[in-house]
Amino acid sequence: MDRNVTPDAILQLGFGFWGAKTLLSAVELGVFTALADGPKPLPALSAEFGLHPRSAVDFFDALVALGMLTRDENGYANTPATGAFLDRNSPTYVGGILEMANARLYHHWGNLTEALRTGEPQNEAKGGDEDLFGALYSDPDRLRQFLRAMTGASLGPAHALAGAFPWKDYASFLDVGCAQGAVPVALARAHPHLTGSGFDLPAVESIFTEYVTEHGVADRVTFSGGDFFTDDLPTADVLVMGRILHDWPFETKFELLGKAYDALPEGGALIVYDTLIDDDRRENAFGLLMSLNMLIETKGGFDYTGKDCTGWMTLVGFTETRVQHLAGPVSMVVGIK
Repeated sequence: MDRNVTPDAILQLGFGFWGAKTLLSAVELGVFTALADGPKPLPALSAEFGLHPRSAVDFFDALVALGMLTRDENGYANTPATGAFLDRNSPTYVGGILEMANARLYHHWGNLTEALRTGEPQNEAKGGDEDLFGALYSDPDRLRQFLRAMTGASLGPAHALAGAFPWKDYASFLDVGCAQGAVPVALARAHPHLTGSGFDLPAVESIFTEYVTEHGVADRVTFSGGDFFTDDLPTADVLVMGRILHDWPFETKFELLGKAYDALPEGGALIVYDTLIDDDRRENAFGLLMSLNMLIETKGGFDYTGKDCTGWMTLVGFTETRVQHLAGPVSMVVGIK
């Protein structure tokens, strides 16, 4: 055997859940929010979170070693990144998606092997007829957690989208499956000439309105309640479908793209963004793992490549298509009618 070949990367990946769960527990406890105003010593943090003396020093030092905290003579402190993105009171908080990962996904992924063998969801819908969204939208607390999670996942792509598309050429937009409203808010704040709307099930309206009002764009961003399976989509110059298509099997993906095409005026644009898998299916591991997450979470959803999506768009009638990276593992596909 080549002496330069080691099992280090294999073991690091195999035990990756150790570091992930340490971070998720820190988010659950509110560690990064507690440190928003500055460093705190170990005794104060241990008392604040009710930690056992046996666990506290290893827990906080592990967060230092993982790059999530710093430590000096004044105690433990946030890094610039955790201070910006994991303080619950920060407008750039992305921890909602990590809260959901901790409360739901961490446990469901324990059944990945079963999902691989059966092709069946391993979440709240397991063993029943109700799908993921029926289960989530029927419980106000879980719905709010889910919508906050979608905000956490969408903030980066939303701000990238605000700068990556020629919005000056358009006057209105509709965000299909808008969740809490991260994308409409980002677009409206970046482009004062735009008016927009969020389209989602009626149960979302109060949470959407609260978020939009909090961010000062309620005069230009409204909510439109409906079901994109049974209702026509409202018309707008640009339609956005973020993290929507991957929830559904191919036939439904195609149906939703057709509905978007029908709702657009001539020259209008559809923007689809997701964790697109690279066309060769070798590089974007996050996109492939997200597709496995759809295996666990849905009855037929899967992630897809940019080439897949441009092909589908062409089939429903779009005359121009292009793929463009947005942020992290997320890219968009643009179709022009």
